[in-house]
Amino acid sequence: MTEKDNKITLTALVMMIFTTVFGFANSTVAFYLMGYASILFYLLAAVLFFIPFALMMAEYGAAVKSDDGSGMYQWLQVSVNAKFAFVGTFMWFASYIIWLVSTSAKVWIPFTTTFFGSDQTQKFAMFGLNATQVIGILSCLWMILVTVVSIKGVKGIVRVTSLGGLAVTSLNAILLVVSGVVLALNHGQLAQPFVHALHSPNPDYQAPVGLMSFAVFAIFAYGGLEVLGGMVDKTKNPEKTFPRGIMISAVIITLGYALGILCWGFSTNWDAVLSDPSTNMGNISYVMMKNLGYVLGQSLGLTTATSTTIGLWFARYTGLGMFLAYSGAFFTLTYSPLKTLILGTPKSLWPKKFTVLNKNGMPSYAMMIQCAVVIVIILLASFVTPNASAFYNILTLMANVSMTLPYLFLLYAFPKFKQNKAIHKPFEVYKSQTWTTIISWVVFMVVLGANVFTLIQPILEHGKIQSTIWMLVGPVVFGLLGWIWYEVRTRKNRID
Repeated sequence: MTEKDNKITLTALVMMIFTTVFGFANSTVAFYLMGYASILFYLLAAVLFFIPFALMMAEYGAAVKSDDGSGMYQWLQVSVNAKFAFVGTFMWFASYIIWLVSTSAKVWIPFTTTFFGSDQTQKFAMFGLNATQVIGILSCLWMILVTVVSIKGVKGIVRVTSLGGLAVTSLNAILLVVSGVVLALNHGQLAQPFVHALHSPNPDYQAPVGLMSFAVFAIFAYGGLEVLGGMVDKTKNPEKTFPRGIMISAVIITLGYALGILCWGFSTNWDAVLSDPSTNMGNISYVMMKNLGYVLGQSLGLTTATSTTIGLWFARYTGLGMFLAYSGAFFTLTYSPLKTLILGTPKSLWPKKFTVLNKNGMPSYAMMIQCAVVIVIILLASFVTPNASAFYNILTLMANVSMTLPYLFLLYAFPKFKQNKAIHKPFEVYKSQTWTTIISWVVFMVVLGANVFTLIQPILEHGKIQSTIWMLVGPVVFGLLGWIWYEVRTRKNRID
């Protein structure tokens, strides 16, 4: 078989983009925060972020190859300079630190749901500690366990957790089929009435600032695009296939989210099901799947007890799938971003201990330092947050902000990348420098604006300055740390 025969086809490319970007939980969070109005935001995010940004990543990836997956540092270095590249890459890595903090706490929700059929983490108070503090301690133990196992390079666990990916994927099919049955049995009657396009049933997202702050969730729903850059040279006839693949993927993913959000309205009435204070962004998927099972039973004319049992099994299946998927992602992300940061940037920027790989190919010393940093952040967050629901909501917002901010570095650098004629660009979509600059800055302002509104919403609408501080602390501290680290290491290298 020739190398040409091994190239990625249009269908394969669309499937790869879909599986990389589409997330089941994004539709549940969207419905919880904005109801049907979230569909419009997801559509705008596809047009103003997903399509233009994905094509930029494709141009970066085609022009600046990286075999070790460290594309971001090299893209930024050739476009701007080494310091800018290091700080941007360091903030990208920091976003995964925040993800580890967030997910180490959230992983206990599907774990308890698997056994009990609902989130039990808010009942974890014991030994004189409140529920949030106990979750924090359990999260630290989880982080230590995963780090120790990952350092030893146990691959079997990651293979087993791929079952979680299949289970989560199947949840989309369950949602569509069961929602269709419920709609038919209820003669087209929606559980959540359809109101005008920008009305949210959630009181926190009805004011203009709340509406605009939701944009960061829409952008986050299309996350993971930076990995697409490495696919360009592996694609058959990339000049035509890649832009077409991006467009088709954007349509399919946006329709997928729109259909998913619409389907939740067939079974879930916001005031009746989601207004409970115990419902939060950490457990929303399990609450809504449990309700879907219950409504299916009621629509079929079954008893309340039987309907409740169906709901419990829907929740348990969701919990098991999400727990396995979280676990698989956790084992991978404990070492992968860190390894990319250390191997993808100049070795001179790191102490020798950081760059040494053990016999399993893992940067074990650096992983232990990472584990300690994550534990410190978890303990700080869990011991100053008043209750479990607030804790999970803040963690979700922290992850959204930290994961989307590194995009600003890539967007700022893109016009400079296009201006650099020394870089050979085998794949180009943006031909005009003027339009390149305009589009880059429009997308830049969309991402920046979404994050700014997310940061100021808790202060303006609820007076919760603490929530804003927590969302800011990760990017600001890690950004400063990356800048200081670069300055100290380059100065030390000059002295040596």
